This record gives sequence, C-alpha cells and structure tokens, in this order.
Amino acid sequence: MKAVRYHSHGDSDVLVHEEADRPQAGPGQVVLGVAGTGFNMLDVAIRAGIVRELFAVSLPHTPGVDVSGTVTEVGPDVTGWSVGDEAVAFLPPTEPGAAAEYVAAPAQLLAAPPRGVDLADAAGLPVAGLTARQALYEHAGLKAGQSVLINGAGGGVGGYAVQLAARTGASVTATGSARSRDRSRSYGADRVVDYTETPVLDALSGQRFDAVLQLVRTSPEETARLVDLVADGGVFVSATTPGPENPERGVRVEQVEVRSDADRLAELVAAVDSGELRLEVAQRRPLAELPAVHDEAAAGKLSGKTVLIP
Repeated sequence: MKAVRYHSHGDSDVLVHEEADRPQAGPGQVVLGVAGTGFNMLDVAIRAGIVRELFAVSLPHTPGVDVSGTVTEVGPDVTGWSVGDEAVAFLPPTEPGAAAEYVAAPAQLLAAPPRGVDLADAAGLPVAGLTARQALYEHAGLKAGQSVLINGAGGGVGGYAVQLAARTGASVTATGSARSRDRSRSYGADRVVDYTETPVLDALSGQRFDAVLQLVRTSPEETARLVDLVADGGVFVSATTPGPENPERGVRVEQVEVRSDADRLAELVAAVDSGELRLEVAQRRPLAELPAVHDEAAAGKLSGKTVLIP
C-alpha cells in the first residue's frame, strides 16, 4: 500500500510518500480502508521530535491521528464491528497512523460517522471536535450566560469551539482573519475580532471574560496579557502556549491534552446528525501533498480543517 512516512525526525522534507506493508488486525483491532485523514498540528510536533518525551514513536512512523474509513478486516476479540462498516476515530498518536491507504485501529476507539456527510470529510471531526469539547466543558466548565474568548477561531478546533460555546448559551468573542470572519459569525460568534486589522490585545484592552480559550501560539508576554483578559475567578484554557498562574485574582490556568474518547465522539456525531453542529472541511488534498500541508500550517496559511485523501 501507499503511505506517507518519516524515517527520522526533522522538517517536512523527512515525509516520504512510499510503499509500506499493509497492516493486519491484531486482537481488539480492525483494519480500516482509509477514506480520509484530518491534518492536526500534533502530527507536526511529533514529526519534528519536539514532544518525544510525551509521544515516542517507532521509526519509520506513519502520521495521521484522525481517520475515517471502512472496516476491511476484524481482529480477534472484536465485537460490534463488521467488514463493510464505516467508522471514524482518534487514533493513538504513537501507533502507525492514517496517512496511508489502510490503518489498524483499536475497535474501542471507533464511532459511526455522521450521516449525510462524505466519509472522507468525516475525518475532520474526531481530534478537533474532541479538543474543543474537552477544553470548553471539562477544563473551562463553560455555562450558559458566561462570556468566552476563543483566540484562534479560524482553525479546525476553533470552529467547533465557537459552535459548542454558542450552543451552550455563552456569549462568544472569536478571533480570526477575514477568511474566517463570516464562518465564525455563522457558527454563533457574537463578535469577531480580525487580528489582521487590529491586534487582538489592543482590540480587547480593558475587557474581561469568564473564560479564554487559547488556540494559537503566542509569546510568553502575549500569553500573560491574554491571561489578564480573564475575569477574577475565571479560567484560561490553552491547547498551545501554557499560561502563567494568576492566583491573586483566582484565575485558574488549564492545559488541554486531548484524549481519544469514543463515547464523546459519538455525542459529537449525534450533534452533527441533528444539525446542532456543522462539520465543514476547508479543503481536501491528495495524501502526497502532506509535506506541503505541514509547511503551510507552520506558516499559518491554513484556515479551517484540511483532510487528506489517500
């Protein structure tokens, strides 16, 4: 089969589109014929080797933690899944991923994909949706009537975060560029700050929010100023740059380390099916273009969710 792999850590040029052995289903696993794999910055960090202490991978490694596809093989001790079933999943980051034509996946991590959504596009839901959900509900404890700033609403996680926060009944301020402004408003943002026109910290100077969700990388000084935007007793939740503690104002600082959760993923799928959550893919790209996607992401040139097709 064809797969994108890297044989050493480094820049995007270590990613090679090459022949690889087709996986077989071990105990508790199924093999999926990959319809799509969603791009995530986590794959960039693992490829670069900057998170080896957290995610040690065996080389050569196939990236791709988001997957949608069709079951082609069922291993021993698997119940509830059969050949021909369609599924989505957030795969273990240290195991061979879905940037390939086939991938072995733990059956316990699978959920049925949304109905009425192209199967390849369904790969845009697991990691981004779960990150947004865990950040807002588990870390921030967001409730109706509260205010939340979502810094980086134009990305895949940010789009889901705006929708989930608005659905909760919170007042949502989103940051993004002109490319994502209309989309954020359609998702339920009450206000969109275009950082290309006015720096976020200048536009929001003097304002306070019950929760701030940080989805972009900022300098330590900028991050500290973002924490200052949290109201007394509020919470700063980051999926990127850690925030400094601010105990004198009772500000809680949380770091998101997203985890795979098939039950919560199924809830997100149900929300898509009911129309409460929109699953939108900004672009589809051939799998062979994965190195270019990594470079564009590192340069801040991606908006929304990118799905790669084997």
